[in-house]
Amino acid sequence: MRALVFLTVFASLAGGYLVPRVAAQSADSWIGNWTLNLAQSAYDPANLAPKNQTTRITASGDTQTAITDGADADGKKIHTEITYKLDGKDYDYKGAPDATTTRVYTRVDDHHYTFATKVKGQITTTSRVAVTPDGKTRTITTTGRDAGGRVIRNFAVWNRVG
Repeated sequence: MRALVFLTVFASLAGGYLVPRVAAQSADSWIGNWTLNLAQSAYDPANLAPKNQTTRITASGDTQTAITDGADADGKKIHTEITYKLDGKDYDYKGAPDATTTRVYTRVDDHHYTFATKVKGQITTTSRVAVTPDGKTRTITTTGRDAGGRVIRNFAVWNRVG
């Protein structure tokens, strides 16, 4: 009888210990503050690499907001904002060079998602986002064409801040 009681208590404690860890792991790992690591990133064409960028991604329910600030390749201040769901629908991308720009976000899992950038309804670039298992690094691989028709192949490395 004592063995059964001990086993029941042990199983309850072990289960209680594991549940918070599982719940914590189910949160989207990209939520947080990020800074672009230019030394580890690669931009093609290279002259389109920004001077610097920081992004803050927040969540409220199933809605997420990404606010990015920095300086573009010419040193001009940039500020973009987008509020979206990972549901495959178009969302306005405020602050983009073309006012008709939208993005479509799709969840892959808790460490990966994709988004397509559209201008005037046409997809111009597609991006794959991955967050490392430790949650400290986020990469964005972008391919497509810019407004001038140039081929874009970017690999941006972002480090978690804080």
